[in-house]
Amino acid sequence: MNKIIVFFFLLVCGMAHAQELNCTINVNTQKLPNANQQVFRTLQTSLSEFVNKTQWTERVFKPSERIQCSMDIVLSSYDSDRYTATITVQSSRLVFNSTYSTPVLNYNDKDFSFNYTEFQQLVFNPSEFESNLVSVISFYCNLIIGLDGDTFTPSGGTTFLEIAQNIANVAQQSGYKGWSQSDGLTSRYFLVNDLLASAYTDLRQSSFLYHSGLDMMSQDLKAAKEKVKLSLMNLGKFSATKPNAFLTRVFFDAKSDEIVSIFSGGPSIPIGDLVDSLNRSSPLNSSKWVNIKN
Repeated sequence: MNKIIVFFFLLVCGMAHAQELNCTINVNTQKLPNANQQVFRTLQTSLSEFVNKTQWTERVFKPSERIQCSMDIVLSSYDSDRYTATITVQSSRLVFNSTYSTPVLNYNDKDFSFNYTEFQQLVFNPSEFESNLVSVISFYCNLIIGLDGDTFTPSGGTTFLEIAQNIANVAQQSGYKGWSQSDGLTSRYFLVNDLLASAYTDLRQSSFLYHSGLDMMSQDLKAAKEKVKLSLMNLGKFSATKPNAFLTRVFFDAKSDEIVSIFSGGPSIPIGDLVDSLNRSSPLNSSKWVNIKN
């Protein structure tokens, strides 16, 4: 009996320290007329508990350190217990000495299908494929933590990106779309494999430099803007060698509005070369770059 009590105590303590993420889960059923809403309320609650209570790392996170994120699941069709959906994953982190949260990830995954029955247990097993629902959600939890780590130290999120890569490798056997190289250049396969490829090290370094610039803003706004500019110019050099790279688009999907805001006010710095670089790096956002003004 004493062993059981000790085990329960350790389990509770582990859960208390297991809250790396503060994630809002939303299951949108507007495209499913006459669906049993109780099932989806249960799914939303189960996913929220799974994401926010699973121990994703060995670190002890203070409540203020938890990564703010969200997952918006839009269900488009279903047949019995099989669902087709999209999932939009967003994350952010606080800039030092401020109340401002900078976006880190804003990604829409259109290849999300899964089986689910009400009250189904959701358990993450890194070495086995339990379900596509668990694998996709666990993949993005580790991706969020990995990208967050990259903003604080150079390649600081590698451990968690490698876990996400392992999830993708294990899930390939399932036959679900999004895990395989053959599923297209914007699949989960390429999302994590590119992040870990040596050819993309400069892009990850630019992300670190960008966020370290943001973290200087409370001390020296002009120097901070110059550092952010340097990071984007470095990203421009990377883009010149890999034009229209998938990860470059992922970066700007999260950062484009923020970049316009940073360079449209405050201390003036030269921006002509920056705007030219941004137009080459991310031509899809050219309508935004014209709004950058000193």
